[in-house]
Amino acid sequence: MKAFGPVPSRRLGQSLGVNNIPPKVCTYSCVYCQIGKTEELTTKRRAFYRPEDLAGEVREKVAEAKKRQTRIDYLSFVPDGEPTLDINLGKNIELLRPMGIKVAVLTNGSLINLKDVQEDLAKADLVSLKIDAATVKTWRRIDRPHKSLDLKAIQDGMQEFARGFKGELITETMLLKGINDADEEIQKIAHFLARLKPLRSYISIPTRPTAMKGVLPASDEALTIAYHIFDNNIPVVEYLMGYEGDEFGYSGNLEEDLLGITSVHPMREESVREYLNRAGADWKVIADLLERGSLRKVEYQGRNFYLGKFHKKS
Repeated sequence: MKAFGPVPSRRLGQSLGVNNIPPKVCTYSCVYCQIGKTEELTTKRRAFYRPEDLAGEVREKVAEAKKRQTRIDYLSFVPDGEPTLDINLGKNIELLRPMGIKVAVLTNGSLINLKDVQEDLAKADLVSLKIDAATVKTWRRIDRPHKSLDLKAIQDGMQEFARGFKGELITETMLLKGINDADEEIQKIAHFLARLKPLRSYISIPTRPTAMKGVLPASDEALTIAYHIFDNNIPVVEYLMGYEGDEFGYSGNLEEDLLGITSVHPMREESVREYLNRAGADWKVIADLLERGSLRKVEYQGRNFYLGKFHKKS
């Protein structure tokens, strides 16, 4: 499924997800990734789906949402991997423009030093850059990048892009206990962000199951210190830790909707139950998906989450 939702987003309101990368192709293999471990670690840009097919699926979802009077604030490229690996990213954005909805791209920024990637991202209304570290040692520990990537080149590329981008630039920093929550690391991240001059900078922690076991959110004390350090360097700082809510979009095909959403956005059990209630369905739908192996249940910090189980490539 190349389009899913709409789903509630803490950054973007009601967001219709655009999935332009198959699972799980990425430039990073982040320890906290909610989708799971990276299957194909690569930096090679290539075509994955026909842009016309992707745009067609998005159009269908938009039409369904309008029929149901469901608001869509953004069409958001937030796929099963790194969106800028798609060599058709710019064309995809252009094909979505006639729908009259803002386009966002959520990227780890690892390829942003490439001119063609900057040109593609420049077509979006909003770009979110993931910046979890400012030192090579911590970057490698938390984001586990492809061996060919260079942090200095990425940082230079981010600054170059930020200077010329006409849309909204935001950043997100994931803070993890014992990995990147030390004062010195946070100071360095904040100083780098100050050079980017983003519209908003978000501080986040894992709120859904992570790729590696034992990955924990930074403590309340560390988050408070981080907020004050960021606030001294950046005009607008916000926490990105609140629960998104239960306003997941419904198109009429319950199983397809659930699997599309949970493949990239694990749902809390209470959200699943609310979703079923709104669709007039019972828990048997979930039981059947679990039995078939299409859905899996994961416990994280005392809560049950449901994740779509994508098929590994042969």
